[in-house]
Amino acid sequence: MPRSNNDQLPATYVASGNWPYARLVEDAPVSAYYGQAFARKLAEAMATSEIGLRTLGDKAGVSHATISRLLRGMVLPDIGTVARLEVALRTGLWPGLAAWTDRDDA
Repeated sequence: MPRSNNDQLPATYVASGNWPYARLVEDAPVSAYYGQAFARKLAEAMATSEIGLRTLGDKAGVSHATISRLLRGMVLPDIGTVARLEVALRTGLWPGLAAWTDRDDA
């Protein structure tokens, strides 16, 4: 899937640390911050629900490989994927504007 404005994969903007809790490079685009915040929320929701990749994939109708790539910052989700994962986990995952405005707190 093409990325807007030729942004690279979210994880390619890591300056230091480990994705998704890394510090991003100063000029990282907003998509990298959203991808990072989404990956954090997804990982936390999976841990809270005690659900693995394959089980979540089956429940959400999303391949476990896609979920793995989302968690590793190797892809950005489309709206359908976000919706299916949110319903399966029964929690909101999309970070919204806070992903951008809170970026200095990371």
